[in-house]
Amino acid sequence: MSESSAVIFGCKGLTTSSEEAALYRDVRPWGFILFGRNIETLGQVRQLVDELRSTVGYHAPVLIDQEGGRVQRIKPPLTRKYPSGADLGAVYQADRDKGLRAAWLMSRLHAFDLLKLGINVNCLPVLDVPVEGSHDVIGNRAYGHDPLTVFEMGQAAADGLKAGGVLPVVKHMPGHGRGFADSHHDLPVVDAPIDVLKAHDFEPFRRMNGELMAMSAHVVYTALDTSAPATTSKTVIDDILRGYIGFDGLLMSDDVSMNALAGSIGERAANIIAAGCDMVLHCNGLMEEMKAVAANVPALSGSALERARRVMSGFPAADGLVEAEMALEFEAIMGAHGAVV
Repeated sequence: MSESSAVIFGCKGLTTSSEEAALYRDVRPWGFILFGRNIETLGQVRQLVDELRSTVGYHAPVLIDQEGGRVQRIKPPLTRKYPSGADLGAVYQADRDKGLRAAWLMSRLHAFDLLKLGINVNCLPVLDVPVEGSHDVIGNRAYGHDPLTVFEMGQAAADGLKAGGVLPVVKHMPGHGRGFADSHHDLPVVDAPIDVLKAHDFEPFRRMNGELMAMSAHVVYTALDTSAPATTSKTVIDDILRGYIGFDGLLMSDDVSMNALAGSIGERAANIIAAGCDMVLHCNGLMEEMKAVAANVPALSGSALERARRVMSGFPAADGLVEAEMALEFEAIMGAHGAVV
């Protein structure tokens, strides 16, 4: 792994092309990420995961966004239809203990689903805390509208993944909930004062600062940096993510192709590393973009390499629970609160 590049790549289709395989062998990305376009059957996904890992020669992390609700890359009939974070949050509001158990159980079921396919990292929990009027890019992906709810539910979700042998990625640090734009298309600018941000937006991340991986937010916080989003702001990463929040795990960018970031793809990748992110995430599988990213990211070294090694040694053993029993308990809790799963 010491020769891996500081990048996580997606791929274009259901199998790896010869051109992709050649690029991955040359660049040796640290990990890979899958999307809906990569998923057809369970056997096909297992084969794709094996192909990706074979190009780099080690058991590389394979990531996915399997949240539930509208962000569920693997869909029925391959998996259950999972509820959204807001659906889980509604259970929490009615019965805190049941809500926390539901969040844990859903993540535990995700882990059953993912490990069967060789996928060992889930980009969950969402720790963003939306405010009134903010863009619905987060919306019902959030567990609630207050930091305590989001933290408690997020911790339960992360713990459920780890109980099943899958590592979580907390996102989107230090908080996307106050954004009034979708960072896939535009740059959200947040003008809230720093004391408000610390008390509200940053708090779930501060409380979960011991997790091994986090994903940055493509959001400008003018109280900290008037122009650069967190992903490319050395000030935000040094002073807030590493400083105030106290996160010393592996920090990956949100997708470098998202239009909240300025410059060419190569410039964006270089800026992400220069700001202090450990890893550039590139998702769309476009070959020319991957080549440009690869040309602008270094080999893992120093603190980034150490954090990556902590991740690789931090994959827990699954707890041995029975999937059918967990599913029945989850369905009973959600059904009692009017949710069909």
